[in-house]
Amino acid sequence: MTESNKDAEIIGGLIARAHTAQEKIANYTQEQIDEVCLSVGWEAFKDENRAACAKIAVEETGMGVYEDKLKKPLYKVLGTLHEMKGVKSVGVIERDEAKGITKYAKPVGVVGMLTPVTNPTATPANSAVMILKGKNSVIFAPHPRAKESCKVVCDMMREGLKKVGAPVDLVQYVEDSSKDRSQELMRQVDLVVATGGAGVVKAAYSSGTPAYGVGAGNATVIVAEDADINDSADKITASKTFDNATSCSSDNSLVIQNDVFDKMIETLKDRGAYLCDENEKAKLEKWMWVASKKTGKEALNPEIVAVPATKIAKDAGLEVPENTRMLLVKGEKPGQEHFSDEKLSPVLTLWSYETFDQAIDICSKILDHCGIGHSCGIYTFNQDYISRVGEEIKVSRVMVRQAHAASCGGNFYNGMPTTTTLGCGTWGGNSTNDNIHWKHFINVTWVAEPIPVGQPTEQDMWGEFWNKYGK
Repeated sequence: MTESNKDAEIIGGLIARAHTAQEKIANYTQEQIDEVCLSVGWEAFKDENRAACAKIAVEETGMGVYEDKLKKPLYKVLGTLHEMKGVKSVGVIERDEAKGITKYAKPVGVVGMLTPVTNPTATPANSAVMILKGKNSVIFAPHPRAKESCKVVCDMMREGLKKVGAPVDLVQYVEDSSKDRSQELMRQVDLVVATGGAGVVKAAYSSGTPAYGVGAGNATVIVAEDADINDSADKITASKTFDNATSCSSDNSLVIQNDVFDKMIETLKDRGAYLCDENEKAKLEKWMWVASKKTGKEALNPEIVAVPATKIAKDAGLEVPENTRMLLVKGEKPGQEHFSDEKLSPVLTLWSYETFDQAIDICSKILDHCGIGHSCGIYTFNQDYISRVGEEIKVSRVMVRQAHAASCGGNFYNGMPTTTTLGCGTWGGNSTNDNIHWKHFINVTWVAEPIPVGQPTEQDMWGEFWNKYGK
């Protein structure tokens, strides 16, 4: 048997079990499916299991911070379950008497999800509860460096299914995941969700199966002259250092108004930031971007991803204080230098501006270079500034006076749908710019009944137009 045939057989077996599991819950009521979600969510949420997931994720991948990984389910799993509480996802979900429309929810089928090495346990846990909400099954394909992490969290969720008498094969994972098996999974499932690098997302969209993918993050955050500098610094530091910047929503550039530029730097230093001089910046750049062994092109060095700032500095040949939490560099050419890129590490680029037009221009150049469609943020109380960012910058979400990494994917202090999967729209080469949540995992049947005819006359439609321009 060839390797490709073996992969097809293995994935085919998972798919068959997933279909069988779905058939067993085909007649589940809304109450039953909500119990399934609560039980699965609880297994991923309870203290001892969160601790086990955080421990294996850090140990296996070498990325992130144990204490921070403990926190993720607190707002991801809990937030998703809170938003889904009382929400209809089975049978009739909406009735519009005036239009004679009734909407029925149906499962999308077997969902195949490719999970990232940077978030190997929280992403499956968060995603599973929203996928199960629509009576679907899910098969996770973990990054090869996070196989054991995926197994641990999936086994926990399967225990949750067993507890309420639901078939455990509603949640499965590819045990010996590889690029070829992930591609085979994408080929055989009914819907693909891809979170990870650009190559993973491109493969998902090229699989021939309907897919939700995400674009690159490269969060660019404006600090205006009226910002509360202490509050802004607290939130930026918390966001940038959380889990060593594993989140795609982690701040990558600060665009700071000249009048508060120096004060912002000093305030960040008070919170553990270290500002590199020009020589140190050059050393850091040389270590952070290296030639790819496959293509020969310069790319982000995987050795710096989601590791502490002190280790990055040491490996780059810099001497920094032991309490350094993040490294700062001053940017010079927005969109034209490496430090305009997404960095996936506690390294933050600082840019200065005089007028708000310049701030918009710098943000746009950086995002056009990398991260267009994802997100940006602003610290200001000026509503005109906020409106201009919303109108002029090509992103799917704008966070106002909020710690960026914890906010884009939803939190209890904002109204964003809770998720770990952030669409970036056509700007980022994605099919949606939504926060992916439970509504993306149902098909909806529209039943239309006859209503009184409401056809407008020509005068109704064009009367005002004719009065202005003539017929």
